[in-house]
Amino acid sequence: MLLAVMTITSHAQEKTNITLPQWVKDIKLSGYGIVQYQAEDKEDGKHNEFNLRLVRLSLDGKISDFQWKVQLQVNGNTSTQGSSPRIVDLWGEWQKYDFLRVKVGQFKRAFTLENPMHPITQGFFSYSQAINKLAGMSDRTGEQASNGRDIGLQLQGDFLKNGNGRNLLHYQVGVYNGEGINRKDADNRKDIIGGLWVMPVKGMRIGAFGWTGSRADVGGKNRYALSADYVTPSDWTFRTEYVHSQGWNAAKTSDKADAFYALCIAPVVKNKLYAKARYDLYREAKEWSQSKTYYEIGANYLFNKNIQINVEYARVNDRTIANPDKHNYNMFDVELDFKF
Repeated sequence: MLLAVMTITSHAQEKTNITLPQWVKDIKLSGYGIVQYQAEDKEDGKHNEFNLRLVRLSLDGKISDFQWKVQLQVNGNTSTQGSSPRIVDLWGEWQKYDFLRVKVGQFKRAFTLENPMHPITQGFFSYSQAINKLAGMSDRTGEQASNGRDIGLQLQGDFLKNGNGRNLLHYQVGVYNGEGINRKDADNRKDIIGGLWVMPVKGMRIGAFGWTGSRADVGGKNRYALSADYVTPSDWTFRTEYVHSQGWNAAKTSDKADAFYALCIAPVVKNKLYAKARYDLYREAKEWSQSKTYYEIGANYLFNKNIQINVEYARVNDRTIANPDKHNYNMFDVELDFKF
């Protein structure tokens, strides 16, 4: 009996001392959700509503020199492909060298500084109109909502270190289907997108981006962006971008459009309370008569690193509204963000 007990104990110890491979230990489950309340007093479009803006779950990990990620998204409205449960990220990246990293799969397009930012940490009730309309969120070409992503291959890297070992230059260039997420190429022509920025001081980026491509049903498009952002040592955030687009749009208003935004997020109590303001302009036909501008102020309060609440007021000037007396209206937005 003693021998049997010793044998059972020995087996139990062996089971509890099983060593998992490092790549299994490196797998991380994370996610976040955004619950939204928004109200507008726009003429013929007044509304106030609660909304599940989005919920995401992701797995990421590392195998040797390869980083990988899988991310799923669910929205409150599941009636269309653009809002239904779907894969938003599925990629692997070889990261052996800082100056050359190779990514393949479905991921953010290499266009603008704001596009790849986290929906919560970008700071406002939504990405700017420049990103929503001209980077593939809800693009003016009429492609499906693609969260700024596409399927393709990308090279990127950092190089030219200064005396402190900090890289001063970053580049990225990608080849994509040009159809958005979860779709094969429809015209056998690829979108090419690239960007280059300098980092003269820690926390600052100044760069430019270019994009040329086409879609089978709407023809070609060419875009460029001029961008800058700076997160100061005292935790102030400044960001501004100008984006220009030439090519087809679903509204058939013009083959040209542009957008500009500038924002500031200021710490009132560091890591707890932030005040913010943003000027956000989009011109559908690159004309002031087709402009839509948000003048925004608000605040973000962090209960802790996983939960925060954002409050925002915007005065909106929309000159695409036919009646000039109705161009201006108000918007109020509150969002509860949580992540794990």
